[in-house]
Amino acid sequence: MAENEPYVQLQMIWPERLLNAPPVVRVPPGYSLRTYRKGDEPRFYRVMELAGWPGWNDEKLKPWMARIPPESWFMAIHGESGEIVATAMGLHDHSEQHPFGGELGWVAGDPAHAGKGLGMVVCAAVTARLIGAGYRNIHLYTEHWRLAALKIYLKLGYVPFLYTPEMPERWRAICAQLQWPFTPEGWRS
Repeated sequence: MAENEPYVQLQMIWPERLLNAPPVVRVPPGYSLRTYRKGDEPRFYRVMELAGWPGWNDEKLKPWMARIPPESWFMAIHGESGEIVATAMGLHDHSEQHPFGGELGWVAGDPAHAGKGLGMVVCAAVTARLIGAGYRNIHLYTEHWRLAALKIYLKLGYVPFLYTPEMPERWRAICAQLQWPFTPEGWRS
């Protein structure tokens, strides 16, 4: 990407062939999974900050809340402390590229609980919930430097959406960094 070109986010989609095979949610020992409860906001803001997205508050959350289908915002809870340590939102995201789209969004985790598979847990839960809610066009947006997240998405079954001409080359570089097979023939453009 040239220096003067605008940045274009990566997108990934849940393949049609997996719509009848939602991911299995496996919560590791010492943790539990639940959906959002009123009062979760302060700890959610803290987890977002710890994950590299500072500045979350009630005002910033409000437009996202309006897009969350019922029971589609998941929290991984640390058993010992009772604190939220990972989170992901299922969002309604209608656009020209994704008509009646369901989006996996705002995935974040507390680095103190990294390596436990909690990102996988909340992403699998959101994906399964969106499938269960009837979404057939499930997708996500991300950046090329979020390698840990990209690996989770690939392991779950998401595939790159090659929606611009430079996407195959960007994904070739990402796959090389992740030591993941570069197989664009199975990806959607």
